[in-house]
Amino acid sequence: MKPAFKYLEYAAADGLLSITLAKPPHHILDIAMLEELVSAIELAAADASCRLLTITATGEKSFCAGVDVADHVPECAARMLEVFHAAILLLHDFPLPTLAALNGSAIGGGCELALACDMVIACHDIRIGQPEIKLGVFAPVAAILLPQRLPLPRVMELLLGGGLIGAEQALALGLLNKVLPRAAFAAALRDFAAPFLAHSRVALLHTKRAIRAAAGKSLAEALPEVERIYLYDVMQTADAHEGLAAFMEKRTPRWSNR
Repeated sequence: MKPAFKYLEYAAADGLLSITLAKPPHHILDIAMLEELVSAIELAAADASCRLLTITATGEKSFCAGVDVADHVPECAARMLEVFHAAILLLHDFPLPTLAALNGSAIGGGCELALACDMVIACHDIRIGQPEIKLGVFAPVAAILLPQRLPLPRVMELLLGGGLIGAEQALALGLLNKVLPRAAFAAALRDFAAPFLAHSRVALLHTKRAIRAAAGKSLAEALPEVERIYLYDVMQTADAHEGLAAFMEKRTPRWSNR
């Protein structure tokens, strides 16, 4: 049975799970919408068919213009941060690849949603950034995740300056994987997703585990843990044996996702 959400669209097909923000025109995240987003990401994480989770939005003007300013007031701020950060943590720790597909601008909390994903693609005419400093506050998630992606002077410029940048500049900085023309965005998104959907689900899962286990560590520190994942997890799967056999037999592998 297809789940029903008021502010989101949820779809699953052939290993691709899609969560689409659906509160036009700017898909501003209030507490009720964030609660739905948490539920949708939890649902996706529990889906044994998932190979790739995408987050996008309806329309063309905005991907997400951030968290509702009305929910930043003292009586709402604690609950707002609780559910927003729950969604961010679920995205960041999602066991399989995640992709933010920015059909429109990603501002404030919308930018932070994108930063929590493994990969980001965007239409050529979008803007992205963290303008919270202009309201006398700052972006907690961006303050943590941006320094993991960019040199510190660039982080300072973006978070302390509060300006927005275009897609090409974001690509040059390394915030985006690819910039796409608007007219071909839907088709290009399918093309970008296709390789992930063709791979073994368990191989994707363990590879992402290894990347996370090694993050921030030296080679000498990370190698024993990654080695354990390879020998005692990946190499014990049916798909590892199938993939190696298929390569040697010069045929297409038939994944069982076990």
